[in-house]
Amino acid sequence: MTQVVDTRGLNAWRNATRGTVALVPTMGALHDGHRRLIAHAHGEADAVAVSIFVNPLQFGPDEDFVRYPRDLDSDLEICRADGVDVVFAPELHEMYPRDPEVTVSAGRMGAVFEGASRPGHFDGVLTVVAKLFQRVRPDVAIFGQKDAQQLALVERLVADLDLGVHIESVPIVRDADGLALSSRNRYLSAAERESALALPRALEAAAHEATTAASAQDAARRTLADAELQHPELSLDYATLVDRATFTKCSPDFRGDAVLVLAARVGATRVIDNATLTFG
Repeated sequence: MTQVVDTRGLNAWRNATRGTVALVPTMGALHDGHRRLIAHAHGEADAVAVSIFVNPLQFGPDEDFVRYPRDLDSDLEICRADGVDVVFAPELHEMYPRDPEVTVSAGRMGAVFEGASRPGHFDGVLTVVAKLFQRVRPDVAIFGQKDAQQLALVERLVADLDLGVHIESVPIVRDADGLALSSRNRYLSAAERESALALPRALEAAAHEATTAASAQDAARRTLADAELQHPELSLDYATLVDRATFTKCSPDFRGDAVLVLAARVGATRVIDNATLTFG
């Protein structure tokens, strides 16, 4: 039976729980991508905890914190159906009883790509992840590969601060049309969704041209440039091959595994996607 707890209830549950614990951190608005994370968590630990908290620290002043989709009742139905042991759904004042003075810095890795477009975003992400790790005390935490830069930074957070949590990642889950699942997809109109499909198409084009890093990146950019001409509501932010561990740009003659990261604005909605490509 799924327990829904606040901070005090979480402490009681964690102290009473024997065996290993897997944490799936979320901001709610759960979809099939989250369900894949929960399913993976069941295979990694004896008990599964899901956190549901819309973290204000990772939203900029002009972003969608207020209108970010929230549907706790629906989220709890999914957690119960998927056999989650405990849902930690704290109120804002529980996580931040006062304005935080000390936060986690995402450093250089957090200032590029998504961090450049959303200053302070990853500082907020890593701060709340560190707080969740302290409260839940998981043995393993499960993250999706869709947010590739976030995943790399969480791995670095654990390594640099000796947090002792094993990080597992789960491949991107896509809708039938190829769009990567995201809670923000519900913002897209039908026409905007068609425009957003340029991102997975760009990844396909890059994979088809993956003889070299330069040719793959160029193929993705050409696809997106063509889409911008056809869909004025689409505005490309970046399409770049990076080293997945450091998020430094790959050289044109790079050999090995790299991540092609994409981001675009579609109407008022930011859409991101990525794929791992191997060269040489």
